[in-house]
Amino acid sequence: MSRDAIARGRAAAGAVVALALACGCTAQAVETTGRSEKSPTARSSSDNSSPTPSESPLKKMKSPVSRAELPQSKTPEVPSTPPARPRTSTPPPPAPPEPGPVVLARGQDGRKVRELQARLRQIGWFGQHPTGTYGPVTAIAVEGFQGKRGLLRTGATDTRTWSRLLAMTREPTRNELYPDGGMPPAKPDRRCLTGRVMCISKESRTLTWMIDGRSVTTVDVRFGSEFTPTREGEFRVFWKNRDHVSTLYDTPMPYAMFFSGGQAVHYSSDFAARGYNGASHGCVNVRDKKSLASLFKQVRTGDKVVVYK
Repeated sequence: MSRDAIARGRAAAGAVVALALACGCTAQAVETTGRSEKSPTARSSSDNSSPTPSESPLKKMKSPVSRAELPQSKTPEVPSTPPARPRTSTPPPPAPPEPGPVVLARGQDGRKVRELQARLRQIGWFGQHPTGTYGPVTAIAVEGFQGKRGLLRTGATDTRTWSRLLAMTREPTRNELYPDGGMPPAKPDRRCLTGRVMCISKESRTLTWMIDGRSVTTVDVRFGSEFTPTREGEFRVFWKNRDHVSTLYDTPMPYAMFFSGGQAVHYSSDFAARGYNGASHGCVNVRDKKSLASLFKQVRTGDKVVVYK
């Protein structure tokens, strides 16, 4: 045998021994982890049998971490479904109470109707000035008020409707009852009960032409503002001018009847157009031109004028 062959044989034998030693170390390290030590058993190079699982060099090392330290897997929580509530049917709303006896209804007129309209106006159910006539607009307003309060919608003012309205509103003032005029004349001042007199009440905003205590005619009037008030007291007509024009304000003053300085009873187109939204400069404004023209013919210079609250 040549030297080269001998050398190759020795090298192969050394490789086998090294492999055997390597397999023995790995097995020892695995076995000594958490176990008593065992002596490795050397296998001969001629043993061709397959290694048992305990002898395999590829066996994984066991983790030194204790079981208690490992994260525990949690079962995902499933939200519980609340128990179904039993279905309950909603009871129908109670039927409106039967209306009481009718107090006011369509077709009526007078002060009571005016009060109804003024009270409805206080709470926003009547958008017009009170007229004293129970027409379609008033019936619709009453019907809306009834429906809002759970009353039977009839449009007629019965005792239930009237009582509910009284509880929600206050007594209307004279100006609320007659915001656009038409107010009944106030009780005449005692100075108006004798002679020929234009009896002018600031409270009722009326001018009543009276002869010897008897009322002949009444018209709506408007007075001066707080800055230019109409003077109160007893006066006399000292001048009449049918087509007068104010030199101070350059304003027409038809059918003017002067009673105190520059203050006079006269027709006002502004009063006719704007009503009580304006005021005079101290004169007594009349908006009914036809009635004032008739009065202008009857009043004489020297007739009495009484202005009172």
